[in-house]
Amino acid sequence: MRFGLRRIRGLWRHLLRLERPRQALVAWRPGGGLLVLLLCLLVALLSSWPWLVEPNLRPGMPAPFTARAPADATVIDSTDLEQRRSQMLPRSQIQVVDPQASAALVQQLELRLQRVRQKVADDQPRPDSLNLTEEERRWLARLTPPDLMRWKVSLRRAQQRMLSQGVVASLSEGQLLTAAELQLHDLSPPARSLGSRLLATSLQGRTNLRGDSFLSQRRIEDLLTRQGLPTIQVRKNDLITRQGEPISPQAFDVLEHFDLVNHRPRPVAWLGRFSEALAACGVMLLVMRRWRASLEPRQALLALAMLVLVQGCKLWLGSQVSPLALLVPPTLLLSQGLGTAAGLAWLAVAAMLWPAPVEGLLVPQLGVAALVAAVAAVLAGRQRNRAQLLQLALLLPVGAVLLQWLLIHLFHLHSLEASPGPFSGTELLQEALLVAGLLMAGLLLAPLVESFFGLLTRARLMELADLERPLLRRLSMEAPGTFEHTLMICGLAEEGARAIQADVDLIRTGALYHDVGKLHGPQWFIENQDQGANPHDELDDPFASAAILQAHVDEGLKLARRYRLPRPLADFIPEHQGRLKMGYFLHQAKERDPSVREEQFRYRGPAPRSRETAILMLADGCEAALRSLPPGTTETEARAMVRRLVEARQNDGQLDGSGISRAELELVIRAFVRVWKRMRHRRIPYPIPPRKAFSA
Repeated sequence: MRFGLRRIRGLWRHLLRLERPRQALVAWRPGGGLLVLLLCLLVALLSSWPWLVEPNLRPGMPAPFTARAPADATVIDSTDLEQRRSQMLPRSQIQVVDPQASAALVQQLELRLQRVRQKVADDQPRPDSLNLTEEERRWLARLTPPDLMRWKVSLRRAQQRMLSQGVVASLSEGQLLTAAELQLHDLSPPARSLGSRLLATSLQGRTNLRGDSFLSQRRIEDLLTRQGLPTIQVRKNDLITRQGEPISPQAFDVLEHFDLVNHRPRPVAWLGRFSEALAACGVMLLVMRRWRASLEPRQALLALAMLVLVQGCKLWLGSQVSPLALLVPPTLLLSQGLGTAAGLAWLAVAAMLWPAPVEGLLVPQLGVAALVAAVAAVLAGRQRNRAQLLQLALLLPVGAVLLQWLLIHLFHLHSLEASPGPFSGTELLQEALLVAGLLMAGLLLAPLVESFFGLLTRARLMELADLERPLLRRLSMEAPGTFEHTLMICGLAEEGARAIQADVDLIRTGALYHDVGKLHGPQWFIENQDQGANPHDELDDPFASAAILQAHVDEGLKLARRYRLPRPLADFIPEHQGRLKMGYFLHQAKERDPSVREEQFRYRGPAPRSRETAILMLADGCEAALRSLPPGTTETEARAMVRRLVEARQNDGQLDGSGISRAELELVIRAFVRVWKRMRHRRIPYPIPPRKAFSA
């Protein structure tokens, strides 16, 4: 028994070691931690809200008890009532005259009357759209201005009478002509025929009616009152529900009538759901910090705020909610900025905390949404530019709609239903357009979200690694030696990161910016010095020289803030030096005063807190040593030299918080030597022909 307990305890400790973050966690300030806790409580409250207001019974659920009617009663059948209302709705739409639409139709008639006036004024016959008969031409030719004015007034009055009754767009041209002739019956035949055509052409295919929802609803209620409300006759001791059997809608109405449905809050069920949601938020944050030790409170707030928004939409929209629109865009955004693990953790919590019961068509919908969102989370971390993300935003909705259509039809086929239900092809297409629009909006707003919440997407890393960026251009122009040193470091660091499957894009971009602080005084660093005197020799003060070396870290952090570098990149500036000793100037100081404390000649740190910054520290220390090896150095000797440098930093405690293991250090050492071998490749000496002399 004791052996079994010890074994279980050992397995538990081993599991905890595996799940513990490999890197040192970034400490959260109390204010940020408090905001994160408040948002977690808000998510839990929204997720458990239905248990505060929802009745303990609902149609379709198994009855927890057997109930009989305590008395005779007449109960309104709410299901039948809603069906009647939905059937009456198409037949009960009331339309009223829209003044704006009527004014537009009046304007159409005025345009046609203006063409008639131009026809009268023109003595030459011209082709037009009036299609006048010979009788109408003669009538227009002898028409006097007063007669023309009276004819126009008659047409306007006739149109007003027709508009006051309402004009339908689907009315045929023949019906409109007949109605117009009846309105103009007191005019002469030529005037009546021409006027009827003008009225009909100005009104055909147009309407001046609009629907009035308030009057339509009143009409439905009046019809229901006249027809009588659907009722259920209940007699005393009639069986309402039997324990274990599903509750029918009619049985639910009877239970509500006799106050057998509890509408009061259910504190035990609510507390269980609240605790479940709060624990889910905590696990999500732990997973995020497990895979991203540098997670900041504002980034955790972004994930929780999206969860709050999603939970609110679920409660507000109810059964009309689109799981695709709620799950896919946030998962894609979080996976880009915080990594695939963070996106999948958020997706798991958002899908699990579904307030409504997951049944019916919601089952295939939610399954498709979760699958598409998981695919988006996996692919998002691999997209290296905005164009690839744009393609992903277009392909995901298309695939989701096809898969959703297939599963919904299979679901209905399995349920032996004849029709595909309420989801038609048009509605699925609308949902796809909605999801695509949200993804496009997310891509447009992504730079703002990245800047505000400190996210570092793969696409942004690629943009910051462009050597034409202003800060990198300054480094290449003002400190060319440092820039070349930076490019050499990039080659070593990239190969080391690739060997242990670290973030190659992050370390490449971080290496480009790790020494930008040397811009404050390039001449103080040996790689930028010519053959002249070293300024440190002229200064002849080891303490001042040490301060200058530390200043390149401090000034680098200032430049990072000025150029708005993300925090993961800015961390490379102090962490690539860590708490290393400034050995040369410490030796000079001890020669003058043996009591000098070593702490005065160490960088202020912090030491590397990630594998990427640790690799950069090692690459920075090995680059000069590898370049200085003589031509005859063997690979074994180079590896031994690199190992000595790495072990020196390891013994100095610089790598303790980085999460890099001994096995990974060995892989990094071998990677550095491979790069060194490429750097020292031999070239064939080309013969240079003697310069020919030409006679004058």
